[in-house]
This record gives sequence, C-alpha cells and structure tokens, in this order.
Amino acid sequence: MPQSVPSLPRRAARVLRTSLFAQVACALVIGVVVGRLWPHAGTAVQPLGDGFVRLIKAMIAPLVFCVVVAGITKAGDLKAFGRIGLKALLWFEVATTVALVVGLLAGNLAGPGVGMNVDPAKLDTSAVEAKTGGGSLPSTGDFILHSLPDSAVGAFAENSLLQVLVLACLVGAALLHLGNTKVPAILPAIEQGQEVVFAVVGFIMKLAPLAVFGATAHLVGEYGLGALSTYGKLIGVCYAVAVVFLVLLGLAMKAVTGLSLWKFVRYTREELLLALGTASSETVMPRMMQKLRHAGCRDDAVGLVLPTGYSFNLDGASIYLSIGTLFIAQAVGVDLSLGQQITVVIVLMLTSKGMAGVPGSAFLALSATASALGVIPAGAVALLLGVDRIMDAMRVSTNLLGNCVAVFVVSRWEGALDMTKAKKVLGGEIPFVPEEDRDELVKSPELAKPQDSKSAAKPVG
Repeated sequence: MPQSVPSLPRRAARVLRTSLFAQVACALVIGVVVGRLWPHAGTAVQPLGDGFVRLIKAMIAPLVFCVVVAGITKAGDLKAFGRIGLKALLWFEVATTVALVVGLLAGNLAGPGVGMNVDPAKLDTSAVEAKTGGGSLPSTGDFILHSLPDSAVGAFAENSLLQVLVLACLVGAALLHLGNTKVPAILPAIEQGQEVVFAVVGFIMKLAPLAVFGATAHLVGEYGLGALSTYGKLIGVCYAVAVVFLVLLGLAMKAVTGLSLWKFVRYTREELLLALGTASSETVMPRMMQKLRHAGCRDDAVGLVLPTGYSFNLDGASIYLSIGTLFIAQAVGVDLSLGQQITVVIVLMLTSKGMAGVPGSAFLALSATASALGVIPAGAVALLLGVDRIMDAMRVSTNLLGNCVAVFVVSRWEGALDMTKAKKVLGGEIPFVPEEDRDELVKSPELAKPQDSKSAAKPVG
C-alpha cells in the first residue's frame, strides 16, 4: 500500500520547524516588512539582535582557547603550529592587497563619485565624531603590544581574540612540554569544556531567527531605503567588486585545494544568512569552526587561522575602504595620481590590520588615509555616513568567506586537510550534525540511518 504524501502546508511547516535556514530566511523577510511599514516598531525590536550578538560573543573567547589548546596538543608539534601561523599571515596579506587593488581599479573605471561636486565645507562632520567616539586606530606598535595579554582574566573579560590566542598558544606549548604523565587530567578537562561551550552555542543558535528579525527590522526602520537612490552607484560598485573578488577567491581555492567555494557556500548557507541578517560575522564563528572541522580541516589550523583572520584578513572592509577613498576624492573633485593611489594601498594595508573591535573603524581608516594623502579634506569622510550601514552585508559576507577560504588553503598547504572527507562533506555525502546534537543520534540510532535517496531531503547545512 503506497504511503500517503504529506500536503504542501504540512511539508512547509516541517521544513520551517527543522531548518534553521528556512527560519532565518523567514525572519529576514518579516524584518524587512516590519521595518518598512512600522519604522518605530522596527527600531524597538533592535535589542533582539543586539542581545543575540552579546550572547554569542560571550562564548567566543573560551571556545577559541579550548580549540587552540586541544589542537596544539593533539597535533603534538608546536613547530607545525608556528608554520600554520606564518602561512596564514602570508595568505592574509596577499588576499587583502588583492582586495585593495581590485577595489581601486573598479573605483577608477566606474567613478562612483564623479559629478557630485560636493563642497566639503558644507558637510556636518559632527556625526563622524559621534560614530568614532573621538577614538583613533592603534599604531603598529600599539597593536602588537595590545595583542599581548597583561592579565589572563582580562583577555577573556575584554573578549580580545588575539590575547586569548597568545594565552592558548602558551598553554598548549606548556602541555606539550609537560606531557600527559605530569598533567593527565588537563587536556580531557579542556576538551570537556569545549563540549560545554558548543552545547551553550547550540542553545543560543535557536534564538537566531529572533535576532535576524530584530536586526533587520531596525536596519530598514532606521535607515529606510532612501540611500539606495542617493548612493546607488557606489553601492552597486562595491557589491559588484565583492562578487568579482569572491570569484577570484573561489578560483584560488580550487587551484590550491581542488574544492569548490560554491559548494562551501551551500554547505554553510545557514551561517552566511545569519551573518548577513545580524550584520556580524562573529555571531557565526563558533558554528563555522564546527563546520570547518567537520569538513576535514585539522583542529589546530581552524583554531588559529579563523580567529586570526578576524583581525588580519578583512577582505570586504578592504574593498569598501579602497572604493570609499576614491568615492570621496571624486565627490569633492580631487583627481588622485597613480602615486597617491599607491599610497592609499600602503596606508590601508597598515590601518586595516588594527580595525577589528574599534568603534567607527572604517571612518578612522578613511580619515587616516585622507590625512596621509593631504589632498582630500578630512570632512569629506562624512559623505559615507548614509551608506556605511548598507555596506555591512558586503563586508560581512566577504570577510567571512575570505577567512574560511584561508582555513582551507593554509590547511592544504600544511598538510592538515583531509581531502577525502572534505570532498564528501561539501558534496553532501556526509551531513553536518552540530556537536551538541550528536548525543541524540547515539540515543536514537534510527535518526542516523541513511534514508532512501528518493524520499530523503537534502541535508541542511
């Protein structure tokens, strides 16, 4: 007797109940509608998004510490860990430089600010001061010094990823030096702590649809869609360049690892949509670490390359900064020479490394670039106030994918990538199961049985 096929509404309800991607997508659409029709209500639900981001950030430092320490001790080779770090920094520098150069080429060809004829004296720069809080980007020396913790507790309290990484490296090296005979209980405790953190992240991730709804409704409610007409050309150029850069990134990933970036996008579509909805790549770092490890990348490579990339590999921000510099120069009628544009690349290569975690960092970097050139009025930076928030989707997605590609490339380069598993995972042959849900599969073996290929739904994520 043939089995009855569930009705369309029941199938839709089932997908909505079981798929995080569907839940986040629906929340995104509802957030746009609410923000457009009821702007004040959209602004009122902003705490939903902010609260989610705060909860996730609270878990990032302990998670990075546990993953890095466990990765170093399992690999058993501190020299290999050092090589991974050096190769990651080399890749980051090449990737961000390419992003800056591609952005400048597109800005010259498209001329997003040409013909605006803006008088910088009439611009209100007080909003820029409010955005940056009167702060400044750290110098190279300050940046390096701030990366070294002066308090073990303070590194976690301040949520400083680079300081946590330094501590984790020191603890991992100490465990390797002492060996399991002297400290047999430490590594199991760290691994168990990692499991607890992943379980907490799993609980928080269930709130993701509410967070996306709140963040999206606030964005549309507060900023509206008016900037699309005023800055349409600039927005179009930035997003088009981001697509071109991601294509180049995909070709590089294919050449080095043989893996497809598009398949990775499908594999991580839930996390990418969540990052876009909340305008924060930090919200998906814990889940991205799980998925990269599941896709065959070794623990020590994931634990070092991905968090470090959040400070050193801001590809999307580099694209925005290079195009934004040309935009404000063109808008006020300043024609930058080739030498001045090379100066732009050099200055942004340095300033972009200290941007992470600094309020209004994009405006501080643009102001520093304008000051270095000496021909662009500093007040012209205010031109980008109306469009900065709309660029978040481009910056977040490009930064996130750039960091994930870096993990694959460096892992392959160091021999820390299980190619067979990676191809199967990205091809959908091995579905991803969050670590906090794996005990349920053990308790319910029937959930782990492969379903009939004709009736089974494609694995989510």
